[in-house]
Amino acid sequence: MAELLKGKEPVAAMKERLTAQVARLKQAGVHPKMTIVRCGARPDDLSYETGAIKRFSGLGVDVEVKELPVDIDQQAFAAQIEALNQDDSVHGVLIFRPLPRQLDESVLKYVLSPEKDMDAMNPDNLAKVFAADPSGYPPCTPEAVMELLDHYQVELAGKNVVILGRSMVVGRPLAMMMLAKNATVTICHSKTQNLPAVAQQADILVACVGQAKMVNAEYVSPGQVVIDVGINMGEDGKLCGDVDFETVEPIVARVTPAPGGVGSVTTSCLAAHVLRAAMKRAGLE
Repeated sequence: MAELLKGKEPVAAMKERLTAQVARLKQAGVHPKMTIVRCGARPDDLSYETGAIKRFSGLGVDVEVKELPVDIDQQAFAAQIEALNQDDSVHGVLIFRPLPRQLDESVLKYVLSPEKDMDAMNPDNLAKVFAADPSGYPPCTPEAVMELLDHYQVELAGKNVVILGRSMVVGRPLAMMMLAKNATVTICHSKTQNLPAVAQQADILVACVGQAKMVNAEYVSPGQVVIDVGINMGEDGKLCGDVDFETVEPIVARVTPAPGGVGSVTTSCLAAHVLRAAMKRAGLE
């Protein structure tokens, strides 16, 4: 039976630090606040939003949700973001992606101010991840993976890490973070040949493909650490990860549940970004 790497423990460890920051901010008369921008009501967005609101409420951080029409046009969407850039009461902004098809993210990603961009949508923040510059705000999900691995003392130096997924939201920035810890990293994608065989060679296997239960027993081997980043709606209507937990768990050494693993840490990383942004603006960092 594999050891479960649950998000609850690292979240509790982070909460103590974040609560102290909130107290310091409020003592200085600063009330930290984040705005979530959501187009429509995708189930995975709503799930993450609910978790974020709960986490922020427990820390004493304000959250505002802007639900925009799923058919909003480019100009109107950009105007909403510009308004948030100018709103001094908002310290951080999270824009749920992917955006609706009529919106051009390649243009809109430059609209959100890097100082308020909490999830590395703006290329300025993403570039800092690749440059190993800690002054920006990295994507929250890859950062959550690193927080979880660090909390459970999973050694990365010299280890073979296989990442299934090459998105700029998770796969690629996570690879840079792993490299910074001296891991040897392989990024796989839809064109990778013999994908299960490649995955089996990993010391640490990270699934971030966005396909429910894709990673089954064929992808894993004894002794592995498996990190499930995916959150999907399964055929039974329940949330599940990219890993077929029932078939993988009996084989590997350590595995994250989904939900209850990386996702729960992600909202704490998001809160940490908002608090750091608030402290920067208040001159408290």
